[in-house]
Amino acid sequence: MRQMTEDVNAVSSLKVTKRGAIFLMLLCTLFTSTGQIFWKLGVKNASFSNLLSFVNVLFIAGCLFYGVGAILMLIAFKSGELSVLYPIIATSYVWVSLASPLIFLTDKMNVLKWIGVIIILISICILGYGSSKKGEEN
Repeated sequence: MRQMTEDVNAVSSLKVTKRGAIFLMLLCTLFTSTGQIFWKLGVKNASFSNLLSFVNVLFIAGCLFYGVGAILMLIAFKSGELSVLYPIIATSYVWVSLASPLIFLTDKMNVLKWIGVIIILISICILGYGSSKKGEEN
């Protein structure tokens, strides 16, 4: 019980400001997006008929990146407003959309994808701005 209390106190010392929480969420999306790209690379030659084929360096690296992203998300959630932080996860689509054509030759960006990226970024900015106005009203 004492160890658990010490662990909770250690995590509490990681409190971050609201901007810090937003930064952690953006960092989280970079890690999880990188993890997803590694997963795609890792399963390229994997087969469900041979489940051990999924155990490869790229797939495991993807799991590690995704795990780090999850930890960053939890730390951010501890100190930020969920309605502002959670939509930032949508930036994962932005990172993957921008990186995948550079890594996977069959992936391409088109006008509709660029419009989607712009809408995502504008939406996240609006949510952040709306949150700052909410704070002024109280």
